[in-house]
Amino acid sequence: MDLNSFAFYVLATVMIVAALRVITARNPAHAVLFLVLAFFNAGGLWLLLQAEFLAIALIMVYVGAVMVLFLFVVMMLDIDIKRLRRGFWSNMPLAATLGLLLLAEMALVLSTDYFGATAFPDYVQPADYSNTKELGRLLFTDYVYPFELASIILLVAIIVAVVLTLRHRSDVKRLDPAAQIAVKHTDRLRIIQMPAEKEAD
Repeated sequence: MDLNSFAFYVLATVMIVAALRVITARNPAHAVLFLVLAFFNAGGLWLLLQAEFLAIALIMVYVGAVMVLFLFVVMMLDIDIKRLRRGFWSNMPLAATLGLLLLAEMALVLSTDYFGATAFPDYVQPADYSNTKELGRLLFTDYVYPFELASIILLVAIIVAVVLTLRHRSDVKRLDPAAQIAVKHTDRLRIIQMPAEKEAD
């Protein structure tokens, strides 16, 4: 067994254990930390596949931003763990059935074409090859329409989130852009006449 295969099995094993601990940990903060560990190992797997950009993006975006936000939210909220775990065992049969169904679907998708393949094919990229450049070329040539469609969907999701959380309250100060644009100089400026004053000798 070479070094790449050994690192692959170590990272994959740690990631699977961390993923299981995410759903079995009693403390939500511990579950978030195990999810961070799973993301780190997933980034290591991307590095083994020579996809450095995806590995760095996974660690910086998810671990450095999203999961830190999740951790702060979980730590600030006063979560009743006993109430959350009250329906755990009652939902276990449905969860186990869905888990077995997903495993069966993954086995059908992978089939023998992937099980017999080597994890790390023996090919060497040229010295001037950049997977980041290649990824950008594919996104903006072959997959430009799905890429733009995904950006529009995300934009719509942001607008919907803002609209759903918008609350018009009387005690909140807010600006009216239409009123600001329609303002006249007579509404803002008042010219008054004052008598001239002379200094006493």
